[in-house]
Amino acid sequence: MRSSRQYGPDLTPPWKKQKPVPEVPAEIDLVVEEVTTGFCGAVVRCEKTAQGPTVTLEDRFGKHRVFPMEPRGFLLEGRVVTLVRPSVAAPRTPTRTASGSVAVPGARARVARAGRIYVEGRHDAELVERVWGDDLRIEGVVVEYLEGVDDLPAIVRDFAPGPDARLGVLVDHLIPGSKESRIAAEVTGPDVLVAGHPYIDVWEAVKPSSVGIPAWPAVPRGQDWKTGVCRALGWPENTGAAWQRILRSVRSYKDLEPALLGRVEELIDFVTAPA
Repeated sequence: MRSSRQYGPDLTPPWKKQKPVPEVPAEIDLVVEEVTTGFCGAVVRCEKTAQGPTVTLEDRFGKHRVFPMEPRGFLLEGRVVTLVRPSVAAPRTPTRTASGSVAVPGARARVARAGRIYVEGRHDAELVERVWGDDLRIEGVVVEYLEGVDDLPAIVRDFAPGPDARLGVLVDHLIPGSKESRIAAEVTGPDVLVAGHPYIDVWEAVKPSSVGIPAWPAVPRGQDWKTGVCRALGWPENTGAAWQRILRSVRSYKDLEPALLGRVEELIDFVTAPA
């Protein structure tokens, strides 16, 4: 009788009862581990089937597996959770652009300025567009692709920069004593600003945590850096596909390292400053 009064109709002691498990919406790119198989991957799709809702996960090798969204079926950062289908919210007007600037709904793109920003590398240009594209269109700044820094002196001569047509240039691996730094010093002037990040490639400017890796691997000298990264991470040796995977992980400026953020903002300020 004493036990029944203490625990009520349920005679299970409190310490033996299962604690409530949080329900987590299965948002795209959420990384979870399925408890029975240990399969770890990012959410790529949720579907409603006759047997119940399912979730499709993609692991770091690009392999897909489909799992039922059962209670207590997944681990999120080591904690047991129940995945649920994300609610369909009404579309909201963003208040910030990807760069963190205040969004201006309905703003029209400004007529292109005479000034330009050249970006070394196709991947660099795609990353700048992804984060700063809205800002650049409103400011009327055109970003052009620079195939290699060796071409920069000729580009500057042909561009003929001036107070009302400033030229900004973003280059990779701009460190003292490098070829890039010597060419930058040659072309820099009152109306030309060359800025750069210290990374071997712009891939490194994306935070590892955003990509879902502990760190960018060290690649021995003499190896192609991007191919070496793919090998070290166990990714297929397809650098184009690897870059698309990295680019998808960038949603805003928060996914980028400060060493790149500061340089791009500096270039935009330079080419948009009043003459």
